[in-house]
Amino acid sequence: MSISNQNDRDHLHHVVIIGGGFGGLYAAQKLGKAPVKVTLIDRRNFHLFQPLLYQVATGSLSPADIASPLRSVLAKNKNTSVVMGEVVDIDAKAQVVKLKNNLAINYDSLIVATGVSHHYFGNDQWSEQAPGLKTIEDAINMRRRILSAFEAAEKTHDSQFKESLMNFVVIGGGPTGVELAGTLAELAHRTLSDEFTNIDTRKARIILLEGANRVLPPYHEDLSEAAKQSLEKLGVEVRTSAMVTNIENHVVTFKCGEEVEQINAQTILWAAGVKASAMGKVLGDRVGAELDRVGRVIVQPDMSIANHPNIYVIGDLANYPHQGERPLPGTAAVAMQQGEYMAHLIEAKVKQREADKFYYQDFGSLAVIGRHEAVADFKFLRLKGWLAWFIWTFVHIYYLIEFDNKLVVMIQWGWNYFTHRRSARLITGRYLQVLEEMEGIKAGGLAVETREPAQVV
Repeated sequence: MSISNQNDRDHLHHVVIIGGGFGGLYAAQKLGKAPVKVTLIDRRNFHLFQPLLYQVATGSLSPADIASPLRSVLAKNKNTSVVMGEVVDIDAKAQVVKLKNNLAINYDSLIVATGVSHHYFGNDQWSEQAPGLKTIEDAINMRRRILSAFEAAEKTHDSQFKESLMNFVVIGGGPTGVELAGTLAELAHRTLSDEFTNIDTRKARIILLEGANRVLPPYHEDLSEAAKQSLEKLGVEVRTSAMVTNIENHVVTFKCGEEVEQINAQTILWAAGVKASAMGKVLGDRVGAELDRVGRVIVQPDMSIANHPNIYVIGDLANYPHQGERPLPGTAAVAMQQGEYMAHLIEAKVKQREADKFYYQDFGSLAVIGRHEAVADFKFLRLKGWLAWFIWTFVHIYYLIEFDNKLVVMIQWGWNYFTHRRSARLITGRYLQVLEEMEGIKAGGLAVETREPAQVV
């Protein structure tokens, strides 16, 4: 870049975006040709396609299949810089964001899109035994726990411990929980069914616990019932109106009405709730942003924070209460549209034009349960079964960010479809430590047949 071009860029309206998820990335992409300077800050150097994260956790896809380097995605945007770092504070008066290692970046407009994390409803100690699914590391950890349980069950002679290893509990019957339980059932009852010698993986129990009276509560009742039937056909035990009260020593305690039940399971997976990222509290403390009960920022109709018209919050971190009786859901579709809206809004402001308030176009919801099993709610049309599954497949491939991801995922899904195999079933990390941490493993708990070497005469 020439000196004159650099000076021109330095005088442009500077838009700083915190977070490279759907909202932040879509805003950065759409601002690529706007007369502004853009800086995207993220703790990671990649964008993660979270809707397919459960497929990494169950060995269907590899992490790289659903991740795209941010610099690669934004390479054609000559007005955009990418900074890998973590924002820890905001000075609204000086219009500065502060990163770790004392790095500071000035802004004219600030877009915060840092998403949400797991919410254990005041029981954060459960996270050690019931990990959630929000990051690549979460997915790899889940995959390690799931596959390690089968490996340990193959070797143990303790029948009680083996039963615990073959129990898998998924807590939360929303889209993530339903998709995770269904794929886990396919993995255990079909993919692994002929790969072990001492266990029959088809006898594995996959139990889905949901506190509401039906799975997929936001969907129409007919689709919720269809999803439940599809899960049960796959072998998932669906328990609704089941409120988890404790998770301790690999035992899940829950109440169904007045009845208290317990399940002993070495693998417990959390998909029950989310809470705002730490940036929600920072905005509450520093600029007086109003927060809801889970820490999301309540925004104005143009996604800005009250009394701070140049600070915007989008995506899962935003509580947008200006459309309908309930705030908009924390979905990828909402974040994408808000990101695109922010680009149009900021460009209009720079050009001193009026911009309309944000309005979300709801094109419907999709959730997959298993092979040929999915539900789709398009408001005017509700689908289930094969057609819904085909639409879900097409939509998810379409919205993957880079072409090579689309191609790889399409080929991998095709291979999985015809062979029932999952090639990404790798146990990585400290496998033995995972086994040692499982309740009940002790000296003599695991045993493998050994033989004396044959004598050669």
